[in-house]
Amino acid sequence: MKLSDFNFELPEDRLAEFPAENRDESRLMVLNRKKRTIEHHQFKDVINFFDEGDVMVLNNTKVFPARLFGNKEKTGARIEVFLLRELNEEQRLWDVLVDPARKIRIGNKLYFGNDDSLVAEVIDNTTSRGRTLRFLFDGSYEEFRKKLKELGETPLPKYIKREPTADDKTRYQTIYAKNEGAVAAPTAGLHFSRHLLKRLEIKGVDLAELTLHVGLGTFNPVEVEDLSKHKMDSEELIIEQNAVDVVNAAKANKRKICAVGTTVMRGLESSVSSVNTLNTYRGWTHKFIFPPHEFAIANCMITNFHTPKSTLLMMVSAFADPDFIKEAYDVAVKEKYNFYSYGDAMLIL
Repeated sequence: MKLSDFNFELPEDRLAEFPAENRDESRLMVLNRKKRTIEHHQFKDVINFFDEGDVMVLNNTKVFPARLFGNKEKTGARIEVFLLRELNEEQRLWDVLVDPARKIRIGNKLYFGNDDSLVAEVIDNTTSRGRTLRFLFDGSYEEFRKKLKELGETPLPKYIKREPTADDKTRYQTIYAKNEGAVAAPTAGLHFSRHLLKRLEIKGVDLAELTLHVGLGTFNPVEVEDLSKHKMDSEELIIEQNAVDVVNAAKANKRKICAVGTTVMRGLESSVSSVNTLNTYRGWTHKFIFPPHEFAIANCMITNFHTPKSTLLMMVSAFADPDFIKEAYDVAVKEKYNFYSYGDAMLIL
C-alpha cells in the first residue's frame, strides 16, 4: 500500500471543533465486514451489538495539561511549550516542542506564570522544533507537578483553532481516565458516558483496561510514499495480568473482543504470544499497522473518523479492508458525519 491510497477529499467544515452535547449522543456508523453493510445509529445504540461475555478493551490513559505559554528572557517573546515526555524526574528534564522554534536556542531561559515562579532553561536541541528543557523550581517534585498542572492548558489538537474552554478540561478526557501521561486523548473513548458504561455492565459486557500514553507521534504526517519506510514514535504501554485474563478468556470462548480506539488496537497487537493470545506488557511500542495485517486479538473495534493520509486511517483500513473503508468514508462525507478528535464514531464488526 502507498501513502496516496489513503488520500480523500475532506471538507474543512467536517472537522469537529466542539464535542457533541452529550457524550453518548454523537453519531455512530456501523460497518459489518461480513455482510458489507453500513448502518447509521446514535452512539448509545452500541450496546445493542454486544452480549453477555463480550469484552470491550479501554485505554485508561489520562491527558495532562501539556500546553504552556512562557516568555523568553530579555525579549519577552511569547513562546508556546508543548510538554511531550518527562525524561528525568529528579533533574526535571522534559522533551518539549517549542513554537516559534526559530527563536529558541540552547541556553535561553523561559519564564512561566504571572509571577515567573517557574523557569526553564533550554539545554538541548533535539529536532527542528523539539528541545530538552530543564525546569528550575524551588519546591518538591509534587509542588512542581502541581505548578505544571496549574499553568498548563488542555492540549487540544492543532486543527481546533479556538482557545480551550473549562468544558474541554472534562470533555477532552474519557470518563474512565486514570493514569496520567497522554498529550492527546484516546478519542474513541470520549463517546462513553457513565450511564452507558453502567448499562453495558448490567448487560454482562466485561471491560478490560490497558494504558497507552498517547503521544503526538500518532498525528505525525507520513512523509514517505512507501509505508514500510514510515517510523512511528514510541509510546509507553502497560498491560496488566487482569486485562490479559479477561481478554484471553473471551478469546477462548469465541466472544467479541472490541478494541475501543486505535490506541487500544495498537496496544493489543504489540503484545501477542506465539499462539495468538494476549501477554502482559510494560514498556514502549512503536507498532505501525497498515494493510495487509492479520489481527490477533480484537475482532471488532470502535474508532473515530480520521483525516486523509493518517496512520489511524491506515490501521482502520487494515482492519476492515481498504475498499470498504473508502466506501464508508465517502458515505460519511456525504451524510455529514463529523471527523477527528471531537467527531463521530464508527463501530466495525
